Amino acid sequence: MGRIFEKRKHTMFARFARMSKAFNRIRKDIEIAVKAGGVDPKANSKLRIAIQNAKSVNMPKDKVDAAIKRASSKDTTGYQEIMYEGYGPHGVAMIIECATDNPTRTVANVRHIFRKHEGSLGNNGSIAFMFERKGIFKVARTAEMDLENLELELIDHGLDEFSYDDESLYIYVPFTEYGPMQKALEEKGLDITATELQFIPENYKELTKEQQADINGIVEAFDEDDDVQSVYHNMQ
Repeated sequence: MGRIFEKRKHTMFARFARMSKAFNRIRKDIEIAVKAGGVDPKANSKLRIAIQNAKSVNMPKDKVDAAIKRASSKDTTGYQEIMYEGYGPHGVAMIIECATDNPTRTVANVRHIFRKHEGSLGNNGSIAFMFERKGIFKVARTAEMDLENLELELIDHGLDEFSYDDESLYIYVPFTEYGPMQKALEEKGLDITATELQFIPENYKELTKEQQADINGIVEAFDEDDDVQSVYHNMQ
C-alpha cells in the first residue's frame, strides 16, 4: 500500500511540475507579446496565439488575465528571447530556446548543463543550419469539414504538410509563411487550439537505448530550468 501511495504521489507531483512549467512558459510568451504589440488580442496576433496556447494547457483565465495585466505594467522589465546552440552527448545537435530577464544567469546555466552531461555550448549559427524552422497549427476538426478541399485551399497560403486525427488538424508551414497561414485560418473561421514554431532536424542521428537515455537526461535538465522555453535535438 505504501509503495502504491508513493508512486501515485510521485505521479501527481510530476504532473503538477509539468503544468507549472507550461504555465510559466505561457506567462513569458504573453509578456513578450504584450511588450511587443499591446494588450488587445484582436490587434496583436502574437498575444492571440499565446492565449490560444494557454487554453490548450488548461491555464485558468484569471491567470491569463493577470499575466496580461502584469506585462502591461511599466514596472516590468520584460523578457529577452535568446537561442543557444550546442552538442549534447554522443554528438547530438541541440537548440535551446530561452526567455530570460537575466541573460548572464541563463547562459551560465545552459553552459553548466551542457558540461555536466558531457556536451558543449557552441557559437551562434553552429547548429541552426541543421534544422528547418516551421510553424505548426493545431486546428479543431468538425464533422462538416471537407478536408480535401481545405488542404488544396491552404496550399495557396504556404501549406507544407497536412495531417489529421479524429479531433484535430495539424498544419505545417515554413517559418516565412507562418503569419499568412495564421491570417488565412482565422479568416476561414477555423478554431486554432494551439500553435508553435519548431525547429525540425534536416537529418536524424540514430543512437542505442543507453545513448538515448543520456539525451533524455540532458533534455530533462534543460526542461527543469525556468529560463528554458523549448529544447530541440536531432536524435532519432
